[in-house]
Amino acid sequence: MIAIAKQAALAAGEILLQHFGNIPDEMIRRKSQNDFLSFVDEESERAIIETIRSRYPRHSFLAEEGGSIESESPYRWIIDPLDGTKNYLSGIPVFAVSIAMEYEGKLVLGIIYDPVHNEMFRAEQGKGAWLNNVRLQVSAKSGLQESLIATGFPFKAKQFLPQYLKSFEEIFTRCIGIRRAGAAAIDLAWLAAGRFDGFWELGLQPWDVAAGAVLIREAGGKISDFWDGEGFLFNHYLVAGNSAVHEELTDVLGKHFKAFQNVY
Repeated sequence: MIAIAKQAALAAGEILLQHFGNIPDEMIRRKSQNDFLSFVDEESERAIIETIRSRYPRHSFLAEEGGSIESESPYRWIIDPLDGTKNYLSGIPVFAVSIAMEYEGKLVLGIIYDPVHNEMFRAEQGKGAWLNNVRLQVSAKSGLQESLIATGFPFKAKQFLPQYLKSFEEIFTRCIGIRRAGAAAIDLAWLAAGRFDGFWELGLQPWDVAAGAVLIREAGGKISDFWDGEGFLFNHYLVAGNSAVHEELTDVLGKHFKAFQNVY
């Protein structure tokens, strides 16, 4: 299955590179405020699903653009054909293909492919996380005071901006620095590789984070919602890091978002 996932990611990445920097404004559609779509997202998703279904025709799918394809199979693929769409459409070379697979509701496989830099991040349950042929390990930083943290702004959930800014201020004053790449899949892959030490964002969808969750866990990291729970895939609150950084981040975020623990 990992071989098919890699094949699908490479096919999608080829499509993304073919059109990168060549999409006229009139071919870009707005799904909602601050959320965009082009024919490239749809072509990439189609290539991924067709590649996987050629080998596994009975599997289920949850994809950003096409929605759900349900079956009775215990296997379900979770797909983001282009994470970092606004970066992509603006000519910023920070975007990725994200493919994950669940078995009986448990995430067991993840691929994040950065076609610009030809970086294939992959992980399977119990087999570790890898970047091309190099095994990955999250950083060993002892806490926020030593850490470079990544985040994403809540552009789809601006009602949480006051709480976000308060948590940002506290984390910013305690860590070395904060970065915002504009593609959650890239943030999570880079965290698994030890480039970032921690990450938090709200408003993310399952296809944004499923593959990254497998990578981080297999690289020795921890990922959860803001209250150290397992609901991050669907409750839209996500925080990750090594054990020490994750603990400090959940302390900060759980405090500032306490009133929203069961609300989105």
